[in-house]
Amino acid sequence: MDKIVCTCGNVNPAGTLLCESCGRPLNKETAEKKLVDMRYEGSARRSQTYNKTIIDKVWNFFSSVKVGVWLIVLILVAASIGTILPQVFYVPATTEEDIAAYYERIYGTFGTLYYKLGLSDLYSSWWFQGLIGMLGISLIIASLDRVIPLYKSLKKQKTKRHFSFLKRQRIYGIGNIENGEESIKKAEEKLKTMRYNVKREGNALLAERGRFSRWGPYINHLGLILFLFGVMLRALPGFYVDETMWLREGETLYIPKTEGYFLESKEFIYETYSKEESEEVFGDAIDRVGTIAKNYQTNVVLHKGPEGAVAGHLDDLTFEKEAAIQVNKPLKFDNFSVFQMDFRLDELASMTFQLQDKETAESFGEFTINLADPKPVYELSDDAKVEILDYYADFTGFEDGVPQSQSPLPNNPAFLVKMYTPEFPKGETSFVMIKETLEPLGENQHKLAFQSVETRDVSGLTVRKDLTLPILMLGGLIFMIGVAQGSYWNHRRIWIQQLEDGQVVVAAHTNKNWLSIKKDMDAVSEVANLPKYEDQQDEDSKAEKEEGV
Repeated sequence: MDKIVCTCGNVNPAGTLLCESCGRPLNKETAEKKLVDMRYEGSARRSQTYNKTIIDKVWNFFSSVKVGVWLIVLILVAASIGTILPQVFYVPATTEEDIAAYYERIYGTFGTLYYKLGLSDLYSSWWFQGLIGMLGISLIIASLDRVIPLYKSLKKQKTKRHFSFLKRQRIYGIGNIENGEESIKKAEEKLKTMRYNVKREGNALLAERGRFSRWGPYINHLGLILFLFGVMLRALPGFYVDETMWLREGETLYIPKTEGYFLESKEFIYETYSKEESEEVFGDAIDRVGTIAKNYQTNVVLHKGPEGAVAGHLDDLTFEKEAAIQVNKPLKFDNFSVFQMDFRLDELASMTFQLQDKETAESFGEFTINLADPKPVYELSDDAKVEILDYYADFTGFEDGVPQSQSPLPNNPAFLVKMYTPEFPKGETSFVMIKETLEPLGENQHKLAFQSVETRDVSGLTVRKDLTLPILMLGGLIFMIGVAQGSYWNHRRIWIQQLEDGQVVVAAHTNKNWLSIKKDMDAVSEVANLPKYEDQQDEDSKAEKEEGV
């Protein structure tokens, strides 16, 4: 596009509304306005100048404030949808099949639809991350579209401006005064004492203060861009981990998302306040709720497996260190932190049964079932054994004759077993539960008699790694700097200029807080005897009111 040559001889980029040198209006629409739009100093913005190529159209789309607002609205709506049902992170299941079954069992058809649409893992979904990325692109392009021409205009602004520019400022005054040059000199001295940066060019003066506040919104944008970048990094492997693991006493498990680290639970300690030791502080609360936790911790050993070690492989583990994990006192290693978040006391660990003849109570032997990992077959003697056909860790009942288990936790274990004895080499089928036994295929001659149970405590641990936290904190800090920069300071400019006919023109502009710049103008006028000024926006408001009457 052709550049615009001003009457003063300055060559301006296409789309410029006010001459970058003298301030003259460069098109008819701007010349007809009583007040000039000073948001971007009348400079040319790319989005309002070029609209031919696909690059121009993409740039113009993302530079629009409306587009940015709509993206924010879409992100807020999507984020709220993600709170309707629990996200996958909070579901007590690990495999895809168990997770899908959980949503269907707990929330019915709506839960199934919610899971199939991917809303159960919404914040990690490609389309939600895409919205975050589009908002970041919008912030970058919208900022560049405005800040670059604004910076160039402010950097190149001249001290002496054309009269048409000065008279279109909101604060404006003109008049004849005695010894105009002396008045300008006194004004210059006064403005310097008021911490203005004063430039003088012959009989023209420009006093400027607080220009840095104009960059506040763009500092905000930079902070938000960094913050969104940190949020998006969380979706990449290795940058962010937030996993839950349940570790039983005596158990060694692979720590999720780590490079071959394993954690062994030596002991879980649970301590409560006694009424005697805390009568004054917790006495009433203990009477009301029974017990109050004083401390719960997991004494653990951290092991490191060989290179390439994965879950389930406990060979050749190397001792790393021992630690006591308490609330707010995590185990730390390799940018990971393991927090004590929850616990379960006295979880069933194993159950011991004896295979007996119902009539004679003759025993064919005992066997113990590890509820965390039951064996398929328990050999009792050469001619007697028990086969575990199916295991229901958290038995809830029968649905259409089929046993149901609501979770993999051994809260209410039940077993479908087949008992083999010399009299019944083909086996007898039995369904064994706590305190009850069913015989689905007719009455059996043998039974499994419950002998004992062992329990153990379980630690609920959270494994966390967050390499994005410094980026998020830096983004938040930069954002707050931008907020303070744009909120507590303002860009003030005062022009004083003596025309060729001897009249003195005063004009002023600020991006906000007009009362403050009026006070500055009054203080300068009192010393330098400047012409009386008017707030032309107030004059317009008065005229509109009079026309309305």
